[in-house]
Amino acid sequence: MEVEDGAELCFPQLLNTSCRKPTTSWPETMLTTIVMYFISVFTAALNLLVIIAVSHFRQLHTPTNILLLSLAVSDFLMGLLVIPGELVLKTSCWLFGDIACTLCRYTCLIIISSSVGDMVLISVDRYVAICDPLHYTNRITVRSVKLCVCLCWLGAALYCFHFITDDLTQPGRYNSCHGECVIVINHFSVAIDLVISFIAPITVVIVLYMRVFVVAVSQARAMRSHITAVTFQLSVSQKKKKSELKAARTLGVLVIVFLICYCPYYCVALAGDNLANSLFVSAVDCLFYFNSCLNPLIYALSYSWFRKAVKLIVSLQILQPGSCETNIL
Repeated sequence: MEVEDGAELCFPQLLNTSCRKPTTSWPETMLTTIVMYFISVFTAALNLLVIIAVSHFRQLHTPTNILLLSLAVSDFLMGLLVIPGELVLKTSCWLFGDIACTLCRYTCLIIISSSVGDMVLISVDRYVAICDPLHYTNRITVRSVKLCVCLCWLGAALYCFHFITDDLTQPGRYNSCHGECVIVINHFSVAIDLVISFIAPITVVIVLYMRVFVVAVSQARAMRSHITAVTFQLSVSQKKKKSELKAARTLGVLVIVFLICYCPYYCVALAGDNLANSLFVSAVDCLFYFNSCLNPLIYALSYSWFRKAVKLIVSLQILQPGSCETNIL
């Protein structure tokens, strides 16, 4: 590969085969670096709080919270691994070799796929809780949810593996020069992936939540019409319904934010190379990664248990003996 005289090379010792360093403008590079750095740090930190809270306090070991824990793990890995890796690819050369490049891309694909799977599981959980509450405790248990989460991650790993098989057999086969990290997916695979990993799951999520919304509205009206009932049994029943409806609203916001952040990303992916070097693509990428940071903020605004848990974690009270039995709800 021939380069212009004076061009900055990723590997100066490899004059004829080295890539040139990215040539984006200094202000754009600085802006991208600062924004993605803060998203990465806050994403990892906030989701780590969710992971510690749900894992430590036994009262939070519910089916719904197990699903939130799985989502928090994928978001935490997004902030810890994926965003820094993408930042390196955008602003500098890839210096870690072809195998590391393939594994980095593979990890990114698994995390994104598992996040989409978690959203589907959360929607199913809320659908059963609101639309079939009498059978919820029998159908949705902590054990069954843990099994579904494990299958979700295993399925994501197996599904994404076929995208990197060529790169594992011939690492760097699509790189045009040293210092590049590229994985090429043919158009047919991209179309199939778009349907399997985005269109189909998002359709399921939207359909389920439309049903949940209709039932939730009818239940809210029913509770208001029976507001004068004073028996203890009815009062407890109404409190449980209100709790389920609040959870449905909160997780509904979670799903809506997910759609807002992910849809532009997949639209740009469909556009292909037509927008490859535009500032718009960088903004869409930042929005995509920012979704992982927004989820814990939604919990903080909606769940009092999360705010209490954060106070106990930050003050290190969780290190005290028996702290896992604390009444957090």
